[in-house]
This record gives sequence, structure tokens and C-alpha cells, in this order.
Amino acid sequence: MASADVQSGVSQPPNSTVYVRNLEERIKIDDLKEALTEIFSEYGTVIDLVAKKNLKAKGQAFVVFEDVEAAERAIREVQGFELFDKPMLLDYAKTKSDATVQREGNEEDLELHKRRRLAEKERKQAHQAAEDQKKLKRPAGATAPDAATARPIKATRGAGLKSSNPGAGAVVPEEYLPPNKILFVQNLPEDYDVDGLTAIFGRFEGFREVRLVPGRKGIAFVEYEAEAGAISAKESTAGMGLGPESKPIKVVYQRQ
Repeated sequence: MASADVQSGVSQPPNSTVYVRNLEERIKIDDLKEALTEIFSEYGTVIDLVAKKNLKAKGQAFVVFEDVEAAERAIREVQGFELFDKPMLLDYAKTKSDATVQREGNEEDLELHKRRRLAEKERKQAHQAAEDQKKLKRPAGATAPDAATARPIKATRGAGLKSSNPGAGAVVPEEYLPPNKILFVQNLPEDYDVDGLTAIFGRFEGFREVRLVPGRKGIAFVEYEAEAGAISAKESTAGMGLGPESKPIKVVYQRQ
């Protein structure tokens, strides 16, 4: 089925999920999934097929087989096969699919898998945010434009972030800080104490303590034994409304 001229293009170790790219983006998702299912079902039992229509995921799909052998056969035979006049490019997925983890384990394993994936996503976002901030900084030898001739420019998001140390690196926005086991909670109602916050954050795995800041109202630190508990707590409580006015709280990872 595949063209003999097409190189394998495989860079990941074998697993039961096949990553498909270079798909025709103008085809409706339902039609695309139907076509992919028909093709890949020839090589084994397909337990899940993921294709999304958002901009970042367009032209890609993940085909989850029951076993690794079926994925190997599919990559060997379908690599370079044209679908809707475009050759499909196949590789193994970088990580196990949710369907595979759930099939091999239980709900707890699946939840842990999702937390790890979320943590990795947030690490990448933090890294990208840091890189973007570096690009906003003026090179060391650059000269400032003349104030009389300088043209106004649009404010760039994050451009106003500054460090108190001129030689310090770029400041990563709070929303993109990488996960760690301590959360920084803001916008708390003034009457919330340790007991009230423990009732909220103490239900997550590995909870250790809530620490209020003497002389500072509306903020607190919540510590867990490991990142996994902090990740779950952050995802579940960020934006939660508290107090008589249900004012949403802000939950981010502590800056380290």
C-alpha cells in the first residue's frame, strides 16, 4: 500500500498508538475519522481514534490499536499511502494514549497519566513564555531611538514585566510557571482562615499544610507532598468563587 520511495520517518520507540500527520485539513472530522478507521482496521483492532478540528491539531490524528504488533504492521504498510490526495506520514506516538492506560490499568492510573501530561504541557508553556520574554528584551549593544523621531508601537503582552535586577533573566508570567508542590493562592476573602482553606485544599492527595502570611490578607500558600497533588488542586480550585460575593480566587504555582 505504501510507496517504496517513502522513507519510514519513524523516530519514536514502538507502542500501540500511531501518530498520523499531513492529513487533508479541509475534510470534515467525521469523514476523516471514518476513512482512517476503515484503513487502519485492516491491521488490527482499533480501540480509539482521536482527530480534532482546532487549529493546532489540524491535519493530525492518533490511532490507538489493541496491541503494538498491529501498530507496527500499520506503520509498515500505510506509510506514504495517499488519503484525499495527500501522503500520510506515520510514526509512533510519544506517549501512551488515555485509552491504552485505561485498558491496561484502572481509573487511578488514568488520572495519574492525565496529571503527568498536564504537568508536561505546563512545563512547555513556561519554557515558551520564558523564551518569548527573552525576545522582548533589547540586545545589550542596542541604542534607544531618538525620542523626537520614535514612532509609537503597540504594547506587547508581557512587555511591561520587569525584574528588580537589571541583569536577571526574563520574568515568566504567573500563569505559566512550571508545576511544583506549593501553590500560591490570591484574592481570598479576608475572613478565610487556615481551617477554611484546609477544608478546600485538604481533600487533594498528599496535602501537607496551609500557610497564611502574617500582616498580609487575601493570600496563602498551600503545600503538598508532591507535584501531583498540587496539580490536581490547582486545576480543581482555580477560579473558584468564595465569600458572599463569590469572588474567584487565583491559584498558581509558587515562583521558585
